[in-house]
Amino acid sequence: MATALVLVSHSAKLAAGLAEVAGQMAPDVTIVAAGGTDDGAIGTSFDLVEQAVAQALEGGADGVAILTDLGSATLTAESVLDMLDDERVRLVEAPFVEAAVSAAVAAQGGGDLEAVSAAARTAVDAFTGSGDRSADEPTPAVEAPTSGAAAQTRSLVLKNSLGLHARPAAVVARKASEFDAEVTINGVDAASVLALMALGLTGGAEVELSASGAQAEEALEALTAEIESGFGEV
Repeated sequence: MATALVLVSHSAKLAAGLAEVAGQMAPDVTIVAAGGTDDGAIGTSFDLVEQAVAQALEGGADGVAILTDLGSATLTAESVLDMLDDERVRLVEAPFVEAAVSAAVAAQGGGDLEAVSAAARTAVDAFTGSGDRSADEPTPAVEAPTSGAAAQTRSLVLKNSLGLHARPAAVVARKASEFDAEVTINGVDAASVLALMALGLTGGAEVELSASGAQAEEALEALTAEIESGFGEV
C-alpha cells in the first residue's frame, strides 16, 4: 500500500525544502509541498492544499497524511478535509519537520496510513525521549523493546565521514524494519531514523549492532553490509 504526504506550510520555500529533505530519505514516497498563498506570499491556501491532496491520490496513493507547520495551516487543512470527506486523507498533528522525516521513512517501508500517522506522532519521543526533565538533565535515548530472547551482537566502525546523518540513518531504519527481528544500534531502536540521528555518531565511531528474533542473523548481515559499505559515501 502506498501512503503519500502533503506538507502544508506558511512558506512555499519551507514546504518545498522539507519535501526535498524527506524525499532524500524516502525516494519512493509521494511528498507534495503545499506552502504559501496562491500568489506566493506568506500564508496558506485552501486551493493549494486541495490540489496537493488530489495530486497525491491521483498518483495512486492509498492514503494521504497531511502535516502542517502552524495553527492557521491546520485550520486550512481541516477545511479541506471537511470538504473532501474522504477517509483516505488524514490530518496528523505533530511537529512539522520531525514528523515529516519520521512519516516519510515509515511510508518508504510500506507503512499504511495508520502506521505513517503513528510514526509522525511519536517523532519527538523517538528523537528526544519523553517525560519531565530539568533543563540540564541529559536526554535519554529511546530504547527498543526487547523480546527476552538472547540477542546476537556485532561491533563495527562507521566508515563514512559524516556517520549516521539523515540519509544513512534512513537507510538503516528502512533496512531494520524489513526483518522479523528487534534490532538496536548502541541501545536505540534501529528502525527509528530520529533515534539513530540523536546518537550523533560520526565517522570513526564504534557502533554495536544487536538483534533478536526469528530473522536476527539476516538483519545483522544486511545492516553490517550497509555499514561496511559506508552507505556508498566512501
